[in-house]
Amino acid sequence: MTTATRQEVLGLYRRIFRLARKWQAASGQMEDTIKEKQYILNEARMLFRKNKSLTDSNMIKQCVDECTARIEIGLHYQIPYPRPIHLPPMGLSPLQGRRLQRQEKLRKLSKPVYLKSHEEIS
Repeated sequence: MTTATRQEVLGLYRRIFRLARKWQAASGQMEDTIKEKQYILNEARMLFRKNKSLTDSNMIKQCVDECTARIEIGLHYQIPYPRPIHLPPMGLSPLQGRRLQRQEKLRKLSKPVYLKSHEEIS
């Protein structure tokens, strides 16, 4: 990791913690605000620890882009949770063979940048 990349990643980490400190829930209720702040902090810690051993510059760039997108979307919509994606159901093709593989590949490619870290969860 280059020095510039390291500074960019650390800057994002600090930006997330500043954001969590100032976060206010859209509902205005204190318990919602506390839950959302805790979610932001836990999610940031988990994802940064998961990706701390990355050395490929393209993967690091992809993670930085995802982080930036999630910050901007969270600020815009006033929700810290990832926005759901709506893809067409896979029920039209048989559950075997090349059609299923092609559909799974298309679903993976159509996943937005802000949900790339949730591939193993969803």
